[in-house]
Amino acid sequence: MPQTRSRSIDHASFAKRGFLVGLALFAGGALGEIIGAAYFGSLPGWEHAIFFDMEVLGVLLGLFAPLVFGIVMPLLE
Repeated sequence: MPQTRSRSIDHASFAKRGFLVGLALFAGGALGEIIGAAYFGSLPGWEHAIFFDMEVLGVLLGLFAPLVFGIVMPLLE
């Protein structure tokens, strides 16, 4: 009889950490945009793009991490 191993994944921890990473990305992008414009005036286009991408990825990660790790993954086990 083959022995199977079952890993126990802490879904709640992954969901919380994913949300917090998303929140940090969003806050970093928003603060970088605000502080960069306040101290340095007009920022180059590539910096606007990086800060905007950080904000978008932060929102997406903050929304999907709890959904995936908190709801979908436990149902699939």
